[in-house]
Amino acid sequence: MLKVEKLETGYSSMQVLWGIDIQVEKKSITTIMGPNGAGKTTTLRAIMGMLKPWSGKIMYDGKDVTDLPPHSKVDMGMTMVLEGRHLFGNMSVRENLMMGAYSEKAKEKMEDSLEIVYSLFPILKEREEQKAGTLSGGQQQMLAIARALMARPEFIMLDEPSQGLAPIVVDQVMDTLKKLREELGITILLVEQNVMASLKAGDYTYIIENGRVVSHGEPSRLIDLKEVRKAYLGI
Repeated sequence: MLKVEKLETGYSSMQVLWGIDIQVEKKSITTIMGPNGAGKTTTLRAIMGMLKPWSGKIMYDGKDVTDLPPHSKVDMGMTMVLEGRHLFGNMSVRENLMMGAYSEKAKEKMEDSLEIVYSLFPILKEREEQKAGTLSGGQQQMLAIARALMARPEFIMLDEPSQGLAPIVVDQVMDTLKKLREELGITILLVEQNVMASLKAGDYTYIIENGRVVSHGEPSRLIDLKEVRKAYLGI
């Protein structure tokens, strides 16, 4: 569904990515791991069009989308849940969800979309009139994911969805991502610092260091690699 070839980009004159190659199969959960500053978030931002690629190619569903702006990619079925959630704290849960359905296509299906997200996240239905800023961290993350679903995407990128959450809530978030893949057929590209959660949730994993892919494969294979166990698991 997504193919990134030789992607290079950065900020101002500082290059961050050096020839990134990533492939995401349809209806899969693909994870990106790596230390802080490795280029994980930069990769997502470049794919989404929030950061202009310097060179390389981004193919989505067989189409070259390298230079398309974010709103065009949203119209094609792509969306992204940013690190830090970026909710409207003084607006209600329902109002936040409605903000996610801003394209004409999404507006037409808003009520159907609300029904879908409320079935996935019953707690949001219970608290639909509550201000988003008063929700717990886990509930806010669920709302951020649900808001992205209101755009009716086929492909979702998530940047550090487990950040700051208790372990039991992290498990709930990862279970939700699996449900999106299995029940809605959504393809997911996940950047995650929680290594064990990432390896358990993903179908395929890329490890990035210093702006380059240094290893990739099925999680069960990567977890047995000596360098992965030492660098990320401390064993």
